[in-house]
Amino acid sequence: MLGTGLTPFAATSATNSATQTREAFDDYGPLKTYAQSPLQSNSLTPQVRSGFRLPTQTVELYGTGTIASVWANTDDYKMDYYQNDLSVGSYIQINEKWAIEMDYTWRFAANNGLDTLTKAFHDTFGIGLNGRDEVDKHAFDISVPQYGVEIHDFEGKTLSNAFTIYASYQVLENTHHGLSLGGSLYYNYVGSGPFKTSSLEQALQLNYSYRSGKHRVYTLLGLSYRHNDEVLSNIPYNHFAFSSGISYQYAIAPRHRLITEFHLYEGASDATSDLNEPSTEVLLGYRYHTDEGAIEISMIENVFNMDNSTDIAFTLGYRHRVTFE
Repeated sequence: MLGTGLTPFAATSATNSATQTREAFDDYGPLKTYAQSPLQSNSLTPQVRSGFRLPTQTVELYGTGTIASVWANTDDYKMDYYQNDLSVGSYIQINEKWAIEMDYTWRFAANNGLDTLTKAFHDTFGIGLNGRDEVDKHAFDISVPQYGVEIHDFEGKTLSNAFTIYASYQVLENTHHGLSLGGSLYYNYVGSGPFKTSSLEQALQLNYSYRSGKHRVYTLLGLSYRHNDEVLSNIPYNHFAFSSGISYQYAIAPRHRLITEFHLYEGASDATSDLNEPSTEVLLGYRYHTDEGAIEISMIENVFNMDNSTDIAFTLGYRHRVTFE
């Protein structure tokens, strides 16, 4: 087992295997988060990942929790509810070329109180509430009249119940550059309630990363495919959707990292004009390294189009790594 892994800077020589191993443990990659836009979060959406591999036979175990507030108010539809995620999984570096990840995520509707925080934040900085101050707090409503979708008072209901298997192939890696190709298989099953569904989806993604000194950059280009054209209630989804993203990490001290990310998702549905527009998310995060793991917190805020992405979300997670000789 490796227990130190606290070197904050990139390796200066690709030939020094011990240094490379320490660096791989030190580099936890992008934030461990999932898309929070309403349609994308309840379907398969590729995540920003590291293009570098872990040391052979390394296992990462992780768990995360997310609370989010959804608010969208247009002439075509209305969404006003809270969604919460609990995820657990493991990532295994099998050999120098192949890695596999298994993930389970439960997404459910429950009152997390973010309406109060959001309104206070907007008031403090003089930001408009886009009609949020005209309705009751802590509601659970989805209304899309165009498709006869009227779901109300669904607090406590499961939104999605998803299992994902992800496999990665290392295409290229050297001191500064890493490139990997990944594929995901996703199964979402909700047995009852207003979000009852059974769907199988797939995705391909290309992960490129760059590292130098205290700096790391990670990028994503992905394409997802879903056979079912209805995932969240009866809202029609597009069969194909592109995803992209970029993450920047800065090592401010041996145990401390600052991370910022930008995610861009193609509109998941052509149901209405706003849902057909790209969804954009900005993330700010902080990561603290322990001897064998990392604790990370992050905030997700929507930008540009306020009516097809989650208003705000917060994530807390822990990632633990061990290597078996």
